[in-house]
Amino acid sequence: MNLLFCGSGWLDIVDLISARLAPGDRLRRWDRRRPLVDEVIAAPTDVILPSNGLVDARVIAAAVEHGLQLIQQPAAGTDGIDVAAAAARGVPVCNAPGANQIAVAEAALLLLLMCARRWPAARSSFEEGVIGSPLGVELAGASLLVIGRGKTGTALADRARALGMDVRTTDSQTTRAELLVELDRADAVSLHCPLSDETRGMIDAEALAAMPSHAILVNVARGPVIDKDALVVALARGHLGGVGLDVYWDEPWDPTDPLFAHPRVVTLPHVAGSTTAAFDRIAAVVVENLARLKRGDALMHRIA
Repeated sequence: MNLLFCGSGWLDIVDLISARLAPGDRLRRWDRRRPLVDEVIAAPTDVILPSNGLVDARVIAAAVEHGLQLIQQPAAGTDGIDVAAAAARGVPVCNAPGANQIAVAEAALLLLLMCARRWPAARSSFEEGVIGSPLGVELAGASLLVIGRGKTGTALADRARALGMDVRTTDSQTTRAELLVELDRADAVSLHCPLSDETRGMIDAEALAAMPSHAILVNVARGPVIDKDALVVALARGHLGGVGLDVYWDEPWDPTDPLFAHPRVVTLPHVAGSTTAAFDRIAAVVVENLARLKRGDALMHRIA
């Protein structure tokens, strides 16, 4: 089978999957110098691995003409896939939910800790030889609001409670009014919800204003869940004690963006789910679904 990986980055997962492929199967990476629709036309494409590539209706239509049999997301999120278009053409869409839940939860905890201990300022103090500064805060006893009761949010909640944090959670059933009340009570907020019409821009100016001025905001979900303009304004006004980001509004991101140099902003290069154990689990799901596809068996984690 011919596989096409559409992401930018994540070279390790490509290598892991490639090493496990059956004889005769071949995995190629998208040549980003040309449009993805041209890439699926350039060579036979039986399986698309979207990663963070945008697999829209036009790409799907072109790929179907060139043998597309499966869209297999090597992660949980499918917001970059036109699932309806795939279903309309009879192409199954599968993902790998839960494979990286521990990794993402640990990364969210890392960002919480880095913000609490003011990592950018601490790094500057180290470089300048300043001892004992800056003054951080403790997470023990602080209240944490986890937005999203899925696998990663639940895993973070368990770990935060082990640190002595008072944890509350919300999900898609939470009303806007209820969310604002929860935000008002939170010393820290961690985002673990999927990107959808309902969650896009959910953390806007009103939501940010509801949070205490010392609150920490962490995003390991999707960049657009936060209204970027509102976040920039809030930070400029001295609001929020720290912001930890692993996901961005555009990826790849612009590293020269002034937001990322803000002294209360901590950034990671979208690595929350990138651990050897998580990638091993993802590769196992992908390879198993390839085998099932060849045999005509039911696919794992099919969403459409």
